[in-house]
Amino acid sequence: MQRSDLPLEFVRVVEMAAIASAQTMGQGERKHSDHVAVEAMRRELESVDIDGTIVIGEGERDEAPMLYIGEKVGRGGESVDIAVDPLEGTNLCATGSPNAITVLAAAERGGLLHAPDIYMDKLVVGPDSAGKVDINAPVADNLKTIARTLSRDIKDLTVMTLDRPRHEQLIADIRAAGARIRLITDGDLSAGISAAVLGSGVHAVMGIGGAPEGVLTAAAMRCLNGEIQARLVMTKPTDRERCERMGISDLDRVFYTRDLAPGKDISFACAGVTDGNLLKGVRFFGYGIRTHCMVMTTRPHQVRFIDAIHARESASTRFRF
Repeated sequence: MQRSDLPLEFVRVVEMAAIASAQTMGQGERKHSDHVAVEAMRRELESVDIDGTIVIGEGERDEAPMLYIGEKVGRGGESVDIAVDPLEGTNLCATGSPNAITVLAAAERGGLLHAPDIYMDKLVVGPDSAGKVDINAPVADNLKTIARTLSRDIKDLTVMTLDRPRHEQLIADIRAAGARIRLITDGDLSAGISAAVLGSGVHAVMGIGGAPEGVLTAAAMRCLNGEIQARLVMTKPTDRERCERMGISDLDRVFYTRDLAPGKDISFACAGVTDGNLLKGVRFFGYGIRTHCMVMTTRPHQVRFIDAIHARESASTRFRF
């Protein structure tokens, strides 16, 4: 079982990444926003008492100078596998749009799937619909099931999907079934978390996004009792080779939540960079910085929201809450 203080240590890691990237918000430099988030997250991870291995990160070693897959982090201690998205929604941060977040998930060794950096078709639902939907079923059938489990009409459902040309048929099917759609430019991980939180106004996430984000979503679903179902999508000849290197031989397999995040001790932490459905963005004051985070664990099964003020040492202004 993970040390009880580790989840709060991970909160500090995502907070620092959020603060660093929020300082670049709206400047239109998505690569720079991502770079400073990666640097901040890497720096903070080095101060955590863990023997950590990055299993989901910024890419393979040849592609990423830091937080690459296989990189060791921490200053020694408990052995954990770590999945990160230092800035989910780089475009959102660069344009000052909602729902940019920083994310970290951790589990014991082998507790998170080593997913290749390719596409994945996903279906994400909350606790009420978990175990009742089927990614292989027609869109209309799944929407009927979700509506029934939530005691709603289909017309009262809101489905989130990425606004991409590849989703033209999916969007048409959702509309034909009578559900409402919220199209998003980026951030299907943030959307997936929202689908499992009561009151977010999101009832399902459908469509193709990144496989690494699918693993992070699964870690969150383990904490929230939601469900993700997913299939890998091959778009390039090299995708099959990448899957084989990661030990995935059945390319038609449907991955369920516990396939993607099988760990017993899972921690998930995220911090808002810009205001979003669940988290407020970083706010800067003359005397400090305010952050809003969500941290979840499977053992014990807890979800916490943390609203923190990071005061400057010379601050003389009173706190305002």
